[in-house]
Amino acid sequence: MLPLDNRHDFFMRQALRQAEMAYEAGEVPIGCVIVKDGKIIGRGRNQVEALQDPTAHAEILAITAASATLENWRLEDCILYVTLEPCPMCAGAILNARISQVVYASPDQRFGACGTQTNVLEKNALNRLVKVSGGEYYASEALALIKEFFQEMRFRKGDSGKKKSN
Repeated sequence: MLPLDNRHDFFMRQALRQAEMAYEAGEVPIGCVIVKDGKIIGRGRNQVEALQDPTAHAEILAITAASATLENWRLEDCILYVTLEPCPMCAGAILNARISQVVYASPDQRFGACGTQTNVLEKNALNRLVKVSGGEYYASEALALIKEFFQEMRFRKGDSGKKKSN
């Protein structure tokens, strides 16, 4: 088996691939994989637009896929790898699914719920311990992909990114 750092590196690259697929589909490029015993058991990428579902975040879809793989909603001893720090909704789902560890690439300065803006996972009402680490694997690549996506969206709308005066 690969050393832990190499495993984190490998699985985060898999999450980045999911983010790239979301980008190609015109979705906010966030990707996620869930791992148990060194194997990917669930994959997800943002599909909010495609599914017209505000809950179709990468983490939620990966949790659903992992639960189907295990035929169990309890994802104990699983590690969730995601390219952007989970939002409050996704952090709540992580708690409910009993995921043991979250590894995220880039902190989310606006909605991060694993320590950046708020911390849903720490001292939670469910009294579950979730180990969290972020910013150590592919943070700059994940953030660059998101920035490129939103720059492209602004360009498509004819907005050069400048603020308009009233």
